[in-house]
Amino acid sequence: MSLSDLVPVTIRVSIVLYVFALGLGASVRDVAYLARNPGLLVRSLVSMNIIMPLFATAVAVLFNLHPAIKIAIIALALSPVPPALPNMQTKAGGTASYAISMLTVLALFAVVIVPAGVDLAGKTFTQEIHMTAGAVMPIVLRTVLIPLVLGLMCRKVAPSSAERVARYVSAVATVLLIGGVVPLLFIEWPAMKSMIGSGAFWVLSLFTLVGLIVGHRLGGPVPENRTVLALATARRHPAVALAIANTDFPDEKAVLAVVCWHLIVGGILSIPYVIWRKRKASNR
Repeated sequence: MSLSDLVPVTIRVSIVLYVFALGLGASVRDVAYLARNPGLLVRSLVSMNIIMPLFATAVAVLFNLHPAIKIAIIALALSPVPPALPNMQTKAGGTASYAISMLTVLALFAVVIVPAGVDLAGKTFTQEIHMTAGAVMPIVLRTVLIPLVLGLMCRKVAPSSAERVARYVSAVATVLLIGGVVPLLFIEWPAMKSMIGSGAFWVLSLFTLVGLIVGHRLGGPVPENRTVLALATARRHPAVALAIANTDFPDEKAVLAVVCWHLIVGGILSIPYVIWRKRKASNR
């Protein structure tokens, strides 16, 4: 197996382990948090699945970008929460129950929202692009639902052991993620380098900043929920975005380069917000 084959496998394993660790430290009540807060559920869907896709579509229309880059940006806007994000959200002072519930609920909604959003984008750009629910469901099952349910089951059987094991599983997931992402950036650097200074690079920066603002404003009166929704709106599931974009541009290097830049730009631009929210949480 070559390095280019090993890298995506390593990243996928790290994502599964992250979600499994979340399940080990969570409960069914955590997962059902949004069911008990329908107003917050609606605002979450509006923030992530209405405002941001509309923003991405407007940007794609206004900026003279390559078609593959336009689709990649819209794909990011349609994608659910990245599985590793709840850890970052809770460390920034967010509500753990909301972060875990959002990860689960929006993964389920993605099966409907992603195909509908892709079809709408295709009609907007008068271009034949499609994404079926059958293509989204395996990603959602593998990266969110199955590892989360397994973690919840283990916690149900042995709660005290589950919490201890969760820390080690999360640490292994972090090591694997770094070990997968760093080589990926080296492999994709030529395509990524060509985007520096281009419209795509600045659009991704704007996407992150707008996502943080929109999510923070729609997070509601509970400060911890604002933190969770802001980070979730600005950061998206890379595997879903790649699946959407690669359906229509399977050989287009620009698609993966856009997703890589999203990980980097989103991470860097989110740091000041995370620091600010941590300080606010410590002062409460």
